Amino acid sequence: MEFSALKKSTKLFCLILAINVLSFSASAQTPDSSRVVRVLSYNILHGATMKGDFDLDLIADVIKSVKPDLVALQEVDFKTNRARKMDLATELGVRTGLAPLFGKAMYFDGGAYGEGVLSRYSFLSTQNHVLFHEPDKEPRAALETNVVLGSGDTIRFVGTHLDHTKDEINRINQAKQLVQLFSQDERPTILAGDLNARPDSDPMKILFQAFFRSFAADTPTFPATDPRIKIDYVLFHPAHRWKVLETKVLDEKVASDHCPVLVVLELQPE
Repeated sequence: MEFSALKKSTKLFCLILAINVLSFSASAQTPDSSRVVRVLSYNILHGATMKGDFDLDLIADVIKSVKPDLVALQEVDFKTNRARKMDLATELGVRTGLAPLFGKAMYFDGGAYGEGVLSRYSFLSTQNHVLFHEPDKEPRAALETNVVLGSGDTIRFVGTHLDHTKDEINRINQAKQLVQLFSQDERPTILAGDLNARPDSDPMKILFQAFFRSFAADTPTFPATDPRIKIDYVLFHPAHRWKVLETKVLDEKVASDHCPVLVVLELQPE
C-alpha cells in the first residue's frame, strides 16, 4: 500500500474510532428516562399558608412546577374541621393529575391526620405502618407504596413524618423501626419526608447506617421564610441501585412553613 493511501486509511480509522468513542460516551452519560424518578418531599401544613389562609391551589401549583413522579406529603388532613372537611390527598391529586393515597397516623379534629403520597404511576401495592410513639406523644406513620417504573422495575416509595418534640426518644425508635422495615432486603427503596432531625442527630445517624443521602450538602429546609436547619430528606437504599441526577430545595416561602425538596434519581440495573 502506498504511503498516501495508508495515511488516508489511518485517518479514516481514527475518525471512526473517535465517533464510536463519542457515541459510547454520550450513551453512557444519558440517563434512561424509563428509570428516572422525580421525587418531591413536602410538608404542606394541612393546607394552611404563611399568609394565614387555606390555599390548595397554591400548594398544587408548587408541586406541578417541578413535574414530580412521586410526592411524599406530610401534615395531611383527611376531612378535618380545620381543613374544611376536605380529603387533602385526593384534592391535591385532582389538582396535580397524580394518583392520591392517604395514610392515617391518628384521628383528629373530626377526621384524620397523617401522610399522603401522590404518584404518576399506579399503585402495585400499599401499606400503612404505625410507628412507635409514647402514649403522651402524637402517633406517626410510614406510608409504603410499591410502583412499577416505565422500565418494568418495581420500586418501593415510603413517605413519613417523625416525631417533632424535643426529646429524641421517639425519633430514635422510629428511625430504628424504619431501618428494620425497609432496609432488610435489596428492593430499590426511596424514603422521603419531614424527619424532624438534623443531619448530625442520633436518629439520622441510625438512618444513615442503612439509607443514603441524596444531597451532598446539608441545605436547610426549615423554616421556609428563612431556612436555617435541614429536617426534610429524600434518602435511598441500596446505594448501588440509585444514581443522583439532581437535588434542589425550592425557594418557596408562602405555600407552607417547609421548603419543598426535589431529588431526581435514576434506578441502576442490577
